[in-house]
Amino acid sequence: MRLNHKVGLVLFWITLAAYQQVSAQEQVPLPESKAYLVQPGDILEISVWKEEGLQQEVLVRPDGGLSFPLAGDFKAQGKSLVEIQKIISERLSQYIADPVITVSAKQLLGNRIYVIGKVNKPGEYIVNRYVDVMQALSMAAGMTPFSAVNDIKILRRDKDGKQQAIEFRYGDVEDGDDLEQNIILKNGDVVVVP
Repeated sequence: MRLNHKVGLVLFWITLAAYQQVSAQEQVPLPESKAYLVQPGDILEISVWKEEGLQQEVLVRPDGGLSFPLAGDFKAQGKSLVEIQKIISERLSQYIADPVITVSAKQLLGNRIYVIGKVNKPGEYIVNRYVDVMQALSMAAGMTPFSAVNDIKILRRDKDGKQQAIEFRYGDVEDGDDLEQNIILKNGDVVVVP
């Protein structure tokens, strides 16, 4: 009986060590370059630990800003959830000692791409993951038989509002050539299929 007790204790400690290792790995934040950047239309859930009155769902306004009690108004567009958490924490620290803030994405409605032209389902698509050009064409149910598949353009605006056209030759990517053309689309990109 005593041997079973020792085996049970050893298994308990091994299980606990494995759980702590997995738990520590889960808490490692994403690198900022891979983190989702908040867009207008997104709904965030923000809460302050032990402060019931400071738990809200907040809509990111069309101008990119958001408002939260005691933290005021600030620009959230283009920031990660961790960056927003830091801003709110800094602002609330004037009123609450060591505030513990949680910011999570409730609904990601602001990340939109557009596929227009000679596709079977042109329109606006809300995406909650990274989508490349081929995936966007698939979301639009493919191209019509009359489309110019090697003259596709991706229209993209930079931060200054200047627009650029990025060429995409479907035939090359379909053959497995020039795969670097199959870029990840950004919020607001328009895929034009002539």
